[in-house]
Formats: sequence, C-alpha cells, structure tokens
Amino acid sequence: MEVILLERIEKLGQMGDVVNVKTGFARNYLLPQNKALRKTKQNLSRFESERAQLEADNLTRKNEAENIAGKLENMNVTILRAAGETGQLYGSVTSRDIAESVTKAGISINKNQVILNRALKVLGLEPIRISLHPEVSVEVTANIARNKEEAEQQLSQGYAVSAVPVEEDRQPEKASTPSSDNTDGPH
Repeated sequence: MEVILLERIEKLGQMGDVVNVKTGFARNYLLPQNKALRKTKQNLSRFESERAQLEADNLTRKNEAENIAGKLENMNVTILRAAGETGQLYGSVTSRDIAESVTKAGISINKNQVILNRALKVLGLEPIRISLHPEVSVEVTANIARNKEEAEQQLSQGYAVSAVPVEEDRQPEKASTPSSDNTDGPH
C-alpha cells in the first residue's frame, strides 16, 4: 500500500515521502496514529495545502524534544530488582519500568518512547535509547541493582558489582616437563 508520510518515520522516510509499506503496517500503525495518509489524488492535494502547517508543527515538537533531551542528557536512573548471586534477575526490566523511573526523576515520558533492543535480565549499567521525536533521541543509563548501596557502588565503579571476578582457591600450575613418550624424535 502506498502512503504519504505526515512525519519522519525512522527507517522509512521523511515527511512528504510517498512510500510503499505492507498493508497491515499502514492499517494498524501509520493510519490510526495519523502518521500517514493513503496515497490518492485528493490526499496528495490535501497534503500539499497543509504542508507548511505540518512542517511548522513538526519544528515546534522537535524544539520541545531537544529541550527535554538536554535535561535527559547523562541521566542515570536506578531500578531495584531481586537477583541471584550471579547477577541474573528474577524477571526482567521492561520499557515501562524505565519510563516510570525517568518520570520519577522529573521528566515525563511514556513506555513507547523507550527503545529496548533486548530484554534486560542482568544487574549492571545499561545504556537505553529514548526517542523523544523522530529526529531527536537521547541515551539514558539504567542502573539495575539489588539495593541502593549496590547501585551507588556500580555507578562509581562503572560496572556491575556481580560481574567482579571471584578469586578462586587455585594451586599454582606446575611447570611442564618433557615427557618420555615424545613421538617427535627418533627412538
């Protein structure tokens, strides 16, 4: 299905581009959220008449997003979770958890703005991308820990506390001596 984009969509196109997308993506996402219009002569003329207003609205939203991005820059949010001795979480940290932590820190975002490429299932410091606008995104550090003391320790050290290698009781390795069953030389 061909659609006219009403805003920039990551990995798809810029405002005003006519792109071919799968029907389900258009019907279930782009059209209901007013991110695109079906490509018809009537919609093309409607878009051209409204283009200046759409670009002005987009610029306003982008400027607001850049202001918020300035506040979010280098932000660390602490998320406390139960975990085993190896640092494996009992469950996982979701985009909702991160959005709630950022909102508690004073900047309101929703879970749809948090971009997670994988499930967060271990303790540690994780960089999280937050998309505030199609053209503005910022990185926030999620500090996943068992308690506040551990979170502060992770933040100061820069890595997960549970990731510290544990010294094992090892006996020093013996120097290798040549054995008598060497097959390389003549017998």
